[in-house]
Amino acid sequence: MIHIASRVPDPAVRRLTATLYGYAFLSDLVLLYPLYVVFFADTGLSVGQISSLFVVWSAAGILFEVPSGAWADVVSRRLLLCLAPLVTAAAFALWVLVPSYPAFAVGFLLWGAAGALVSGALEALVWTELDRLGAVGRYARVLGRARTAGVLGVVFSGVLAGPVFAVGGYPLVGAASVLACLLATVVATRFPEHRPSAADVPGERQPGTAAPADPDDDGDLGWWDTLRAGVAQVRTRPPVRAAVLLVAVVAADWGALDEFTPLLALDIGVGAQAVPLLLLLLWAGVTVGGLLAPAGERLSQRGYAALLGLVGVALAAGALLAHPAGFVLLAVAFGAAQLATVLADARLQARITGSSRATVTSMAGMATDVLIIGTYAFFGLLATAAGNAVAFAVTAGPYLIVGLVVLTRRRRTAAVPTGVAAVAANAPD
Repeated sequence: MIHIASRVPDPAVRRLTATLYGYAFLSDLVLLYPLYVVFFADTGLSVGQISSLFVVWSAAGILFEVPSGAWADVVSRRLLLCLAPLVTAAAFALWVLVPSYPAFAVGFLLWGAAGALVSGALEALVWTELDRLGAVGRYARVLGRARTAGVLGVVFSGVLAGPVFAVGGYPLVGAASVLACLLATVVATRFPEHRPSAADVPGERQPGTAAPADPDDDGDLGWWDTLRAGVAQVRTRPPVRAAVLLVAVVAADWGALDEFTPLLALDIGVGAQAVPLLLLLLWAGVTVGGLLAPAGERLSQRGYAALLGLVGVALAAGALLAHPAGFVLLAVAFGAAQLATVLADARLQARITGSSRATVTSMAGMATDVLIIGTYAFFGLLATAAGNAVAFAVTAGPYLIVGLVVLTRRRRTAAVPTGVAAVAANAPD
């Protein structure tokens, strides 16, 4: 149940948000980000080997995503947020100390597992704590700002990587990346976490009784029962299932296309030295999109459909323009996609009930990873046949389709459940 208090204890909310923003920034302040592909190539890996490493990375995320979400629901979400940067740090240390294909593969396996530890646990912890503080209506804006902090971490990584590499090469870049991960773990220890006791959970079963049949009435279950309860909630509740699918489709498409934007820049005749500047423009758009979450919460169902339409049209037009100015449209598209992703996640969180919140959220993350891999394959085939610009335009099509579905779907309430307060009020019991 969502509790709305008349007065929010601002110091507690500020502590939560400050910790979240610092954690997001440090988690993405990885100086290896802009250099690891070059690092692999300098070590002697072929393009095929590098591509296979990306597959290992994605597969690890899919494999660990849902089990780690259930673990977060059973053990401690804060614990997983502390462990994830340590696992990532181990991956980067392994790369630098033993630069070889097997080490890179193991490192990506660890990195994928670390991402799975965070996915689901972070959103569930933030939603639960804001709910406890009577500030759940701030969830979308808080998440949007956290995403922006992560983007700033990536930007700072790009700025610092070159000078640090010039001073100490890959060992120093790797050491700086490990240090950022360790600092993220220190920050994660400051996350508040208040887990309800069995007596506080409505419909809690007593020890020795059978597991509840109702997926919403899951109480304090073990890992396996929590996993089953989360899967059952997605399987048996259409509103939750629809929200999971919306998150996956909205997040996956632009998340996959982001990897191909350098190729698009080279196609329009931009020199390699100017590519980072165009990519910086895109990340500026993503930053603005995250900061617009408070305004996005007020969107109606028609407004949210229009936002998705804007993403699709701007992506296609920016790619087909075949001019550096097209990256302005791509920046608009990426910003709108970031906003749409934040709102979709807020919608999902408002529809989840019971104690399997991280599990259900992780299922959305797993679905996103699966769609991203499919998008990689589709884009590669289409770009080989028709070029990168056409592949961009066609791959943007799902946004138009989903926008049309949202627009034509019979409205059960007067407003679309994108604003957190509206969703919480109108989500089915």
